[in-house]
Amino acid sequence: MILILIFIGFAVGAFGTLIGAGGAFILMPVLLLMYPNEKPEVLTAISLAIVFFNALSGSIAYMFKKRIHYRSALIFSIASAPGALLGAYTTKFIPRNQFELIFGVLMLILAIYLLFPRNESLKKLKKNDSQYPVYKLIDFEGHEYSISYNMSVGILISAVVGFISSLLGIGGGIIHVPALVNWLNFPVHIATATSHGILAVMSAIGTAEHIQAGQLSQVWDKVLYLGVGVVGGAQLGAHFSNRVKGVWIMRALALGLLSVGIRFIF
Repeated sequence: MILILIFIGFAVGAFGTLIGAGGAFILMPVLLLMYPNEKPEVLTAISLAIVFFNALSGSIAYMFKKRIHYRSALIFSIASAPGALLGAYTTKFIPRNQFELIFGVLMLILAIYLLFPRNESLKKLKKNDSQYPVYKLIDFEGHEYSISYNMSVGILISAVVGFISSLLGIGGGIIHVPALVNWLNFPVHIATATSHGILAVMSAIGTAEHIQAGQLSQVWDKVLYLGVGVVGGAQLGAHFSNRVKGVWIMRALALGLLSVGIRFIF
């Protein structure tokens, strides 16, 4: 079982970091299937703890690649904090069968949305195209990216994501990445990296609430083994991130969400 948990953690870390989603949308359904009698709040606590290790490891790797937009990551992390605390607290009031249905419906909605993206968000941003400030970011390979977005919309999205992510133990990256790309016009590779920075803070807050509630006291061994795998996997995912085209990252995320959503609804 130890080796299985380490392998699961590695796979979750690699794929989750590659697409900037933290991997919890893969881990959470696996935990639900492996531990059918466990309470949702305990599984959510495990998942969020692993999201933290994954996001922290991935963020360090993306930091060296110079793809994190720190200003956005800081602002959106602060905006997500209240929702993360509230979501972690609310989980214990949801029965397991309702939890699985809510989880499946959310995955399906996100998958459908990603399969039909707004084409205008894929256009290259020019300074005169936006009414908002344009920020420049140059990564370690010398690629220049332009970022411009409505700050109020970004803060609102982050507040909602903070609540949903902690409620369902999914970290929030599966919502933040498409939101950053389609609504805030972030380049895909900058969105995945910045999302990881936000995830590190958001998941730390949600995990702290679960620890305070005592929901990790009996499952620290599972967190340890999954964490060992996820840290290594995150480094691998970040390494391959610059070799995968943005459109394929989004498609991979959509297909993953679609399969998970169908499984838990039907």
